[in-house]
Parts: sequence; structure tokens; C-alpha cells
Amino acid sequence: MAKSTRSKWKRKCRAIKRERYAVKELARLKKMLGIKEEEKVNENEVMESDQVIFLDAGKIGKKKKEEKPPEEEEDVEMSSDDEKVEVAADNGKKRIFSTKTLKDQNGQYPVWLHKRKVAKLTQTKKGLKKKSKKRRR
Repeated sequence: MAKSTRSKWKRKCRAIKRERYAVKELARLKKMLGIKEEEKVNENEVMESDQVIFLDAGKIGKKKKEEKPPEEEEDVEMSSDDEKVEVAADNGKKRIFSTKTLKDQNGQYPVWLHKRKVAKLTQTKKGLKKKSKKRRR
């Protein structure tokens, strides 16, 4: 927003509203939690409660990995050549998908693959077959 007098005035009014609503919101939250307070909430308490704690994303990730038991690993297991992917289905059977064609061992596309993507893959495959036939001649 530009620094016109109107925008400065609006910004000032919003700041005043923010302070007023913060006091009301804090009172409402304390009422929800069951904390009874007989004296009114002053602005100092509101400013203290609005403090934000910044956490490092790396530390959060490490904590999650430590909390996660070793049994609950991801369902996807990658092979060494990165050509086939094993996925555990809901019924307990494992399905093997090719990363190149995205088809399983039965030649079917996975359920989570969008129909447009399937159509695009089949069109590109047909186009490649036509080119290979022309090269053979």
C-alpha cells in the first residue's frame, strides 16, 4: 500500500482495533480454559502473551525422527537401480510399480494416478512406437 495520508490513517485505526480486540480475545480464551479472573485484563498482560517463540526447522525434524518408532517406516521401498518401487496396498499385498512406465506388475496404472496423466502417458507411448516403426523401414 502506498504512503498516502488515507492509508496511514487506516493503518493507525487498524492498530487501535488490534489492541482492543486482543484484550477481548485474551479474556475469551481465559474464560474457555476456565481460568477465572476477577480483575480486568490490562494491556501489559496482552503484550506478554503475544510473544512468539521461533523454532529451528532442523530441530523440529530431528525431534520427529527421534519420536518415530523404527517399525513405522514408509511403505515405499526403493530398489538400488531405482527402476521398480514396491508399495504396500491396504489389503496387505505388495504391488511393484515401474518408475519409468508407472504400471504395476499386472500392467495397470495405480489408483492415485490422474486420468489425464494416464492418457498423456499412453499418447506418448503410441508416438514412440510410430517413430520406431518408421526408423525400421
